[in-house]
Formats: sequence, C-alpha cells, structure tokens
Amino acid sequence: MNDKRDILILGGGLVGMTLALAAAKKGISSHVVDMADPASLTAEGFDGRASAISTASWNLFTNIGLGERLEPFGCPIDAIAVTDQMKPGRLDFRPEPHEGSLGRMFANRELRLALFEAAREEPLINWHAPVQVVERMRGEHGVSATLADGTVLEAELLVGAEGRRSPTREEAGLELAHWDYSHRAMIVGLDHEKPHDNVAWEIFYPAGPFALLPMLDGPNGQHRSALVWTVDEKDAAGVIALSDRAFLAEVEKRMGDLMGKISLNSKRMAYPLSFQHTIKIIGDRLALVGDSAHGMHPIAGQGLNLGLRDVGALVEVMVETRRLGLDLGDAEMLKRYEKWRAVDALMVMSATDGLTRIFGIPGKLPSAIRRFGMGSIQRIAPLKRFFMEEARGMTGDLPELLKA
Repeated sequence: MNDKRDILILGGGLVGMTLALAAAKKGISSHVVDMADPASLTAEGFDGRASAISTASWNLFTNIGLGERLEPFGCPIDAIAVTDQMKPGRLDFRPEPHEGSLGRMFANRELRLALFEAAREEPLINWHAPVQVVERMRGEHGVSATLADGTVLEAELLVGAEGRRSPTREEAGLELAHWDYSHRAMIVGLDHEKPHDNVAWEIFYPAGPFALLPMLDGPNGQHRSALVWTVDEKDAAGVIALSDRAFLAEVEKRMGDLMGKISLNSKRMAYPLSFQHTIKIIGDRLALVGDSAHGMHPIAGQGLNLGLRDVGALVEVMVETRRLGLDLGDAEMLKRYEKWRAVDALMVMSATDGLTRIFGIPGKLPSAIRRFGMGSIQRIAPLKRFFMEEARGMTGDLPELLKA
C-alpha cells in the first residue's frame, strides 16, 4: 500500500508533532511515524518532566492554533533568579510589566495532550503510532519508510525527529560531536508551603545546577514547583536509593527555607546528561530537527526551545521552496535551512556548556569571581536586557512563526 505526502516525519514527540502541525498550517501534508503508543505518552505519571516555553516558542504555539488549548496549563515565569550556592551577589532577571513574562512552564504531559488532540483533528497529518520502521529509503525522486506491517509511506522530504538516539541520523552517517557530562538530572515535582511568585530559581553548586521552576498550583491550592537537580554520576546511585524523607532533607540543604516546608508530588526520575551536536543536519532529501540534531545540558532549559526554532526555520524554508515551485527535497533549499540554524544552535549549546563548566569549578576564589561577574551584569542594564531577550528566545534571525 502506498500513501504519498509532502514530508515524512520520523518521530512524533514534542518537536516532531509541532513540525507536522506548523507545516499543516501552511498547507504542507505529512506522515508522522512514532514507535511509542500515544496513550502511554499521555498517561498520568509517565513523564514527570516539565518544559520552559520561551516567548518565541509560545508565539509559535499561538500561531499554529494551540495557544487557547495550552493557556490554562502554563505558569508564567515572571522572573529568573540566578545565584551561586545561595551566596550574596544574586542576579535577577525581571522584565517590565508591559513586556510580559520571560516564558511559561508546562508539564510535558499537557504539551503532548494539546499537540496530539490537534493532530487528530488535522486532515493534512497522517499519524502512524505505535509502529516500527523497518526500512528507510532516500532516492533521487523521493523518500519512503516501510513499516513492520508492510505499509510503505512516501514523501518528498524525510525529517529525523526521533531524539538523541535518532536511527535516521545514524543510518545517514551524519557525524556527531558528543561528550558525557558524567552527571544525572534528578527530576521531581514539589509541593511547598510558600508561594513561588512565578520566579524560576537557578542555584549553582560545584556538583551541578539546582533549578526550581514555577508550576501552577495544585487542585487543592497547594503551591508547586518542578525540581531539576544535577548530581555527579558517582553520587547518582546513592541519591536515587534515598528514601523520600532523606531525599527531601538533601533538597532542603540546597534550597534552605526558600519555599518553606516541602513534600513530593510525583515519583522521582533520573536522566543521564550529555552534549551532542550533529555537524551536518541535512543530507540528500533529509533534515534533522530537535534532539536528533542537537542535545544539550538542561542548565538553561533551552533544549526544547532550540528544537522549536528548528521547526519554524524548516517550515519557512519549505514554504519558500513551494513558492518557487521546487521539490521539498531540493538540495539548495535544505542548505539554507542548515545555514540558518547552524549559528543559533552552536551559540546556545556553547553557552550552556560553558555555564556548566564555569559554575562547576569548586573553591572560594572561583565562586567570588562568578558572583562579581553576576553583580556586574546586574548593574549594567543593556547587558542584562540582552540576557533577558536571549532567555525569551527573541534574538537573532527569527522565523516568522516565532514572531508575535
């Protein structure tokens, strides 16, 4: 059985499905193929992670018709507080009231529910899940994927959106720069006594960053935040093995009385952290987006936002390709996508990698130097504004879909 569409997206996660919806809004049809069961991905407790959605990414969701669905589930980030081990010299980012928030925090489950509901309603999206891909083909005149049941899906362009272990990238032989941070991110939801006032906290310790991210209050009005605590790999097994009571005691040591009395509201999860950057994100009739192209440390919460900028750029390039009457797999147009994304991706990834290393240097002198630097940024308004605009994702050559 053959079924040809404009693009074939392998990977139906947050980035892959956003790409399908954004493309559909521009009249571009797609197959979306994913090995995971959508019902499992949206089940309560499957994924305790949350994502910081920047201003630019929120513009994208709004422009593709998801703003109204998502609005009730997002907690505004009105300010970001950065501190070195809770010592004096804190750096605060807080925009003026008329500028809106620095972003919004969403549970990943709510993002998936909104994306999947919209995809089911979109006739230009043919969604195949859960299915296995047994063969990928890229030829002179098109691409195809053969599913385990023998179904053959055809398109003009293949998009790899499967995540860090992308088999499409591996099969294409695209070179990858990679290193392991030898750290794990401990992720859990917290209930706490004091309100968070919509402030995201990034507390740096030599062993790794400790982030408290504001979430909407719970059903009974309980104040909630998402914790992302980076621990050294050699300590990870011990931290994972802690009882809930002992785990909370360790958390309280690092945050003090910032949020008052705390308790857990979800199961604890742990994820290994690494850096990976694909040198080339295109091939013959192939483009990579999201973590298939670049995976970074979660230190600044920019991973998903970087992938959504990939989406905006690729859709804009495809629309231009169509306007010129060209095939979506046109090599020159794909080069434009790669060139557009190369500088932005490398800058963001270099910045997060650099922050991880700078704040990971132990000792009183490095800490004093870091706090002096943060104090300098706090006093220099133009520099502070630049960092705020970076956090909001509003710098550089933005695709139209990411503009208000």
